[in-house]
Amino acid sequence: MSRTVARSDRPIGPRKDERGTGRAFLLALFMHALLFALLFYGMRWQNSSPAGSEAELWTPSEVAEPTPPVVTPAPTPTPPAIAAPTPQAEDADIALQQKKRKQEQQAAEQARLLEAQQEKARQEALKQKQLAEQQAAAELARKKAAAEDAAHQQKLNDQRKADELKRQKEEDAKKAEQLKQQQVADAQKKAAEDKAAKAKAAKEAAAQKAADAARSERLAALRGMANGTPGANGNGLGTQAGGTGAGGGGTGAAGYAERVRAKVMPNIAYAGDTTGNPQAIVAVRIAPDGSILSMQLTKSSGNPAWDAAAMAAIKKSDPLPRGVDGKAPPPTLDIHLRPKG
Repeated sequence: MSRTVARSDRPIGPRKDERGTGRAFLLALFMHALLFALLFYGMRWQNSSPAGSEAELWTPSEVAEPTPPVVTPAPTPTPPAIAAPTPQAEDADIALQQKKRKQEQQAAEQARLLEAQQEKARQEALKQKQLAEQQAAAELARKKAAAEDAAHQQKLNDQRKADELKRQKEEDAKKAEQLKQQQVADAQKKAAEDKAAKAKAAKEAAAQKAADAARSERLAALRGMANGTPGANGNGLGTQAGGTGAGGGGTGAAGYAERVRAKVMPNIAYAGDTTGNPQAIVAVRIAPDGSILSMQLTKSSGNPAWDAAAMAAIKKSDPLPRGVDGKAPPPTLDIHLRPKG
């Protein structure tokens, strides 16, 4: 009957990781045997004592008396003695077991310490990994929060800029509307002022013209009465010779007007627009000593500023120069003034 024995693929002999262990065990066994031998021989040497000698002493009485025969009983069979282990061998085994147990305890303690160190290292590595992960998560959260804050701030800045631009546009539109309304109001006010000024000027010119006409009539009457004795008629009017004298005076009035313009022009203070060189005509009533009795804008230049400057210059030139050879100036005079002369 054949029996099949299962063979293992494992090679015969100690494993690679057990070779060192077997050698260490043999070395430990040899050292224990050597230690046991030293202990055994040491204890035997200490417990050995010198062998003593024995002697028998006989007295004469004892020699004379015969001794009865001694009947020896049949020897009883003794059980086979069991060899008890010697104390030395038992102590050696105990010491060997203790040393082995101590080595095992030391190996277990070293294994435990190594395992504890490995566990500690593993826990430390795990702690470091968790700390690194927490730091990475915190850094990621910080970056995310910073990005969100930056985006929120940018959004606020954009909204603020949009609001500012909208407000600026509204203010510009409001200012433009106000400027337009102001321009319309100024234009209306200027038109009203011009209209009022023209109406006033026309009214004053008409009144001045009427007054000048009345004064001229009175002066003519006075002159007629003064010069009309030789050739006066029944109506008190001057003769033809008197008329000639008046004509001569009219010719002298043109030169007098130039003298008046020459005095008035340096007194004009005007720095406005002179486009077109507009002309203003001012009618002036003059006293015999050259004092200005009244003045009236009979024709506006179309530029109120120039009209006002001309009137102010004439007023500043009071009194006007006397006539030729120190005679009295004409009672009325139209002064024509332009910015460019």
